[in-house]
Amino acid sequence: MKFIMKTLSLLLLLIFSANTVSAAPKDRSEINAKHKWALTDIYADWDAWEQDLKKLEGLMDEYAKLKGSLAGGSQDLLKAFTMREELNLISDRVSNYASLVRALDNRDNEVYAKLQQVEILSSKFGTATSWFTPELLAIPRETMENWFDNNKDLIPFRFGIEDLYRLQAHVLDEDSERLLSYFSQLRGNPGNVYNQLSRADIDFGTITLSTGEEVQISEGEARRLFNTSRSHADRKAAFLERNGTYNKNINTYAASYDGICQRDWAYAQARNYGSTLEATLERNNIPIDVYLNLLEQGRAGTAPLQRYHKLRKEALKLEEYDGYDSSIPVIEFDKDYDYDGVATIVQKSVKPLGKEYSKKQTGAFSPGWVDVYETPGKTTGAFSAGLYGVHPFMLLNYSNTLDNVFTLAHEMGHTVHTMFTNETQTFSNAGYTLFVAEVASTMAEAHLLEYMLAESKDPKERLVLLGHAIDNIAGTFYTQVMFADYEYQVHKLVENGQPITADVLKAVYHQLLLDYYGDSMANHELYDATWARIPHFSSVTYYVYQYATSYAASAALYKKMNEGSGRSKKKAVSDYVDLLKSGGSDYPVEQLKKAGVDMTKPDAVKAVIDQMNDLVNRYEKELKKLGLID
Repeated sequence: MKFIMKTLSLLLLLIFSANTVSAAPKDRSEINAKHKWALTDIYADWDAWEQDLKKLEGLMDEYAKLKGSLAGGSQDLLKAFTMREELNLISDRVSNYASLVRALDNRDNEVYAKLQQVEILSSKFGTATSWFTPELLAIPRETMENWFDNNKDLIPFRFGIEDLYRLQAHVLDEDSERLLSYFSQLRGNPGNVYNQLSRADIDFGTITLSTGEEVQISEGEARRLFNTSRSHADRKAAFLERNGTYNKNINTYAASYDGICQRDWAYAQARNYGSTLEATLERNNIPIDVYLNLLEQGRAGTAPLQRYHKLRKEALKLEEYDGYDSSIPVIEFDKDYDYDGVATIVQKSVKPLGKEYSKKQTGAFSPGWVDVYETPGKTTGAFSAGLYGVHPFMLLNYSNTLDNVFTLAHEMGHTVHTMFTNETQTFSNAGYTLFVAEVASTMAEAHLLEYMLAESKDPKERLVLLGHAIDNIAGTFYTQVMFADYEYQVHKLVENGQPITADVLKAVYHQLLLDYYGDSMANHELYDATWARIPHFSSVTYYVYQYATSYAASAALYKKMNEGSGRSKKKAVSDYVDLLKSGGSDYPVEQLKKAGVDMTKPDAVKAVIDQMNDLVNRYEKELKKLGLID
């Protein structure tokens, strides 16, 4: 048995912190209490946290003593799983509390030490209980089915148990499982090397802007210039310094990524898988066809993406258009979106999803649930952390921009999803996968977009709204498909015994840029090193594709809600809410099928490409209305 630590919120944090530019932070004392987390909803203080940590350690010792008892009968098995659920529930609360406190001030090393306490305990527990799965799987399947029939208290654990039997061919004997457990902390070493190189040891230089101002480049400062500087030369200078810095250490990055790919392939072979992709997808019973279908349809559907960038190049009046020009708005638009006013807009936008959904979202705006504004030391970006038995906690760094408006809607989608799931499912079945998670967030954004477009009479705002929606598809769908394509190609090279060098990785990425963007961008040669600055490649293997599949599923479901008869639309909404309620009680591909989308078929992915094409058409019309293109 693995000691379960929920990581979804932290991984979501990675992508949003990588795409958010923050405003000047406020002091927490200046912020109204209704706009700050009430973490006392979890624990009154650290003493209460320590009590649960000690309780957790005691339960772990008791759990480890159950070795040899599982085959004794259904009551013995029930005792083990009941204790397991209590363990995981407490560990979830203990780890999340420390993570959330730290998120408010990352400078606090005492809190970081408390997080490490939980991680060390988790590692020890994993080794001490490596016997669990092999012992459980030694029980004949027929015997287990009889226990399910005769002991109804086991039913809440049935899906998890049957999933272990499904993976039986990949579970090793007790000695082998224990041996692999010794490497659990070492598995993260190549990724840690990447993080240290990209965070602690990276040394960006300065550039001189066209105004004469000298600017120290960082990831955040480069993004700020890409998003706000009207000077093509300044954007290019920021890009050259940023990507050039990664390129200086490109051989070390290549060695780190080679280590990650070799590690993945070694573990896949150890567990009798034919490829790293198979080993990764099999955990959630996702057919490989889902991944390959995504790549095939994504590659075939790049025409609207390329057309969008060509329209932007024309509107910006640029002779050379490159990736660092893709974020600057084609018009200047600086409308101020006050948080409290936007909260009302976001609530109104989801009315088409029904009264039950709307009521949940209204509750999610309760005081103490959302930490709204940036403060010194606070984690950047945004995330929604689900906490079973309490309520979700949303982190924002809200600065009144349009991007922040959609980030709010996005995170509210996650929060409402968690509320539905935790209310409907037991803790063991509440942990939904990312494959489904991003459906909820992007669905909320889609409803907000159409609401704001319908309400807005300002042609500039309409253009910016459409641009935002298109950029969202470009970043969350197309870019993630391209990243997934990169991971697939590199892992195949490793599995075929091919060498992995910086030149090899650059060549793979270069060809992908041509395949996806064609002649719509100049693609400076330093873009070939972009893979070195993508943290997801080094954090979780074959992870990013789920952003793209979720976006595609969301587009297909949204289409069902807005096409056909009134009855069919109503059913589509009902099926969608049922999806949110299903949590982790079934495999994600099956959950989406029940909601009306088959991710193994081309139509599911084509829905988002059709949506992109429609948005680009509307964008082109708005550009012409404003006289920005002929």
